[in-house]
Amino acid sequence: MKPYSLFKKDFHSEMRTRYAINSLAMFIIVAISVILFSIGNETITESLTGGLFWVVIFFTAMSGLSRAFVSEEERGTTLTLQLIASPSTVFSGKLIFNLILVFCMNLVIAILYSALFEKFVIQNFPLFLLTFILGNIGLAVSSTIIAAIIAKAGAKGTLYPVLSFPILLPLILTCVQLTLFSIDGTSFEESKFELAIVVGYDVIMLTASYMLFDFIWKD
Repeated sequence: MKPYSLFKKDFHSEMRTRYAINSLAMFIIVAISVILFSIGNETITESLTGGLFWVVIFFTAMSGLSRAFVSEEERGTTLTLQLIASPSTVFSGKLIFNLILVFCMNLVIAILYSALFEKFVIQNFPLFLLTFILGNIGLAVSSTIIAAIIAKAGAKGTLYPVLSFPILLPLILTCVQLTLFSIDGTSFEESKFELAIVVGYDVIMLTASYMLFDFIWKD
């Protein structure tokens, strides 16, 4: 079994149930609506807009990305996957699915943000695009390995955000700073330290995830 085959299986399963898509869509609508109603006629700063953008992304990811391995446990197909596919194949297939889901979800959030928040004006778009791509990769990798860890736990709904918060905090804080740089029009030269942190985070999480998944999956 290849990673692409596992991705196709998850994709067709999601298209039948639409559990993750519906929960993500509803959370995006509710979160942005609450922010808009809370702000009212007040004018918010660019820095607050950039921070709220990643807050919505973080909590939206918490509401839908944990399904990657939980769904296998609920359907009782975990043992079958362990027999027909290697651990690296399973992780790669789940990661591809979460990557596509995260990119689609955050693209919708970015479009809605640009349309609804007049202060969310990007001066340095290439820097924002690079931050967006690197941030989404880190979010997908971290969420996938955390989903594998909590899949066999009893209180999955509580455990997922508790584990995710300390692991994703460095990534979210750095992405917020880079988004503020993008809004202010800061150059790549001045942003290279924060970019190096995000690249390092992605490389470390990806390497650690492939090294640890074998033990997590078999236990």
